Amino acid sequence: MADRALEEPLWLRVLLIVLAVGLMAALVLLPLAVVMVEALAQGVQAWWAAVDEPDTRAAIWLTLTVAAIAVPLNAVFGLATAWAVTKFEFRGKRLLLALIDLPFAISPVVSGLVLVLLFGAHGWFGAWLQAHDIPILFATPGIVLATVFVTFPFVARELIPLMQAQGRDEEEAAASLGAGGFRLFWRVTLPNIQWALLYGVLLCNARAMGEFGAVSVVSGHIRGLTNTLPLQVEILHGEFQFQAAFAVASLLTLLALVTLVAKAWLEHRHGDALAAGARH
Repeated sequence: MADRALEEPLWLRVLLIVLAVGLMAALVLLPLAVVMVEALAQGVQAWWAAVDEPDTRAAIWLTLTVAAIAVPLNAVFGLATAWAVTKFEFRGKRLLLALIDLPFAISPVVSGLVLVLLFGAHGWFGAWLQAHDIPILFATPGIVLATVFVTFPFVARELIPLMQAQGRDEEEAAASLGAGGFRLFWRVTLPNIQWALLYGVLLCNARAMGEFGAVSVVSGHIRGLTNTLPLQVEILHGEFQFQAAFAVASLLTLLALVTLVAKAWLEHRHGDALAAGARH
């Protein structure tokens, strides 16, 4: 009787499902469909011509390069941060947890402006960098720094709840049997967190490839050199090359779809491990 009393009326459940599906279709599926339709509106050859254009190829290469650098760095940083937070007690732990969420709390444009303040020509380190001919802004290093900053929380925030839920019993037992730190990590800790780590890396990679705000501030929008795919879409659209803009945007759409498929597969195959961390 109590369970029946807690059940929502059928009409309410149907209404909520219809609203959820309708909003998803209007806000997610419809825009994705429009991008793909417009990208192929003039045929596959026109789509390929836009994608194979030199500036677009350079943007693709830069996007992949930045992701290839930023994602492994954040995997290492996130793993180290999660280890420190969950395995040790120290002063400033709450502050560290707050700083992990900082990129979620501030606008990516602000983070880009901070990098300009630090490494710009009139910034704190700008004169020294110019004197030693070390390019940061308007070059790949600045784009990597901006991407690392905005994507830092994804790996750490996937690992911390799971590692807190698992506790330290297995590590302490392995240590008592003589396992060293390196062996303990590879044989005990990593197998327990590998799917959460992969999940965090997947989300981090998706955000890294699609980041716009911070990268826009530090890149300088130099064609063929510092334009990533999102910046290339903006430039093409601003020049009224709409078909080319949609063609390039379709690449980001395809990357997003691949990410969603991989995410769904992980949740299906290893949902229990991922949910354990989410519950905590």
